[in-house]
Amino acid sequence: MSTIFGIPPQALFGQLLLGLINGSFYALLSLGLAVIFGMLNVINFAHGALYMLGAFVAWLLLTTAGIGYWWALLLAPLVVGAFGVLLEKTLLSRLYKLDHLYGLLLTFGLALIVEGAFRHFYGVSGQPYPIPDLLRGGQNLGFMFLPNYRGWVVVASLVVCLATWYAIERTKLGAYLRAATENPVLVQAFGINVPLMITATYGFGVALAGLAGVLAAPIYQVSPLMGSNLIIVVFAVVVIGGMGSILGAVLTGYGLGLLEGLTKVFYPEASNIVVFVIMAVVLLIKPAGLFGRER
Repeated sequence: MSTIFGIPPQALFGQLLLGLINGSFYALLSLGLAVIFGMLNVINFAHGALYMLGAFVAWLLLTTAGIGYWWALLLAPLVVGAFGVLLEKTLLSRLYKLDHLYGLLLTFGLALIVEGAFRHFYGVSGQPYPIPDLLRGGQNLGFMFLPNYRGWVVVASLVVCLATWYAIERTKLGAYLRAATENPVLVQAFGINVPLMITATYGFGVALAGLAGVLAAPIYQVSPLMGSNLIIVVFAVVVIGGMGSILGAVLTGYGLGLLEGLTKVFYPEASNIVVFVIMAVVLLIKPAGLFGRER
């Protein structure tokens, strides 16, 4: 039986696929965090809870209204985005002129409230969410078996990440957003509604978390703890990529997912800490992150 570095190909590529799946969620979630921090300077600790909320909205749509996965992909991010807009208008907007720490503490408290409410009503057990019929089964690639749904998650995540990066870095709307964060008074003088842009940006950032929650529901099951289990790693991804760097968040998310998968193959004991070890090394060498800029 052939091996690669002493590892059977099926085991190696299986772990790489698992790493790529995790990397897809790291990239989507860190992208939302990077958009919010890069545009609004808010460290959104509630991102994990909003990711969980997206999964629960999809599950509730299915179990109470019979609305399936494909509609949930559209509706759940809209619901989470609307909830984010409500939070921004009523709470976060009061903290923009204060230190970042206040925003972090507020969103940390919101995360605990949202998570606690769902734990109260639904417990901590995971709720099953079925894979849509169109994406059941898988493909035999010869060297590994690729489940259709997991392949879809990788492709969907990649498309959303690239589209978001392009919209912010290469379009006139993105230029307005970046200008509004640098000099809001000047941009307002040109007749652009800066507060509306800020609110919409926060809503879009948390909608990305809701979308990631829907994509994750058929893989990890729907649980109130699913966000808190992931958010610390996602923050590490954002720090390594560079706080506020859109491209850094995406590339680092996928890269660290793959590295985590390889670590599980060659040294499983270190797989849970490899991301944090890399974060410590990057902070020592380049405190602004791999793609970040010194402020």
